[in-house]
Amino acid sequence: MRVALYPGTFDPITFGHTDIIRRASVLVDKLVIGVAINRDKKPLFSLEERVAMIKPEIDALSKETGTQIIAHPFENLLIDCAHDVGAQIIVRGLRAVADFEYEFQMVGMNRTLDASVETVFLMADAKRKAIASKLVKEIARLDGDVSKFVPPHVNTALIERFQG
Repeated sequence: MRVALYPGTFDPITFGHTDIIRRASVLVDKLVIGVAINRDKKPLFSLEERVAMIKPEIDALSKETGTQIIAHPFENLLIDCAHDVGAQIIVRGLRAVADFEYEFQMVGMNRTLDASVETVFLMADAKRKAIASKLVKEIARLDGDVSKFVPPHVNTALIERFQG
């Protein structure tokens, strides 16, 4: 069984993330969405809220693609998370050259820790490459419309968080 891990903070999940999830799911038998607990990033949404926002998206994509897709919170090393979920592949999305610099370093470190886990990069769809959770939160905080960037239930959660 080919198992892949797609890690991130998903704070919140965007259409950019769901595009990568959809495309990665056709490459594997099981896709684990690793929801990172990254205290340094000070997420807007709690881990529980982020997992709850992801669940409807991955349930729909799992049904659409026939691939088992699950959410898995983690706070350990990425390579250890890959071991925990039995992943042989780590999926990373790239939007721009700036993403590549960081990802290139991370791949090198992960390969040193365990060369048997391969990293696969998926380029963001041209229509989605500008979407970043950080920018989505900033637009929502300033009362802008983010409905083109996030699923409806995430849009509602952002409105409630900033206007509630």
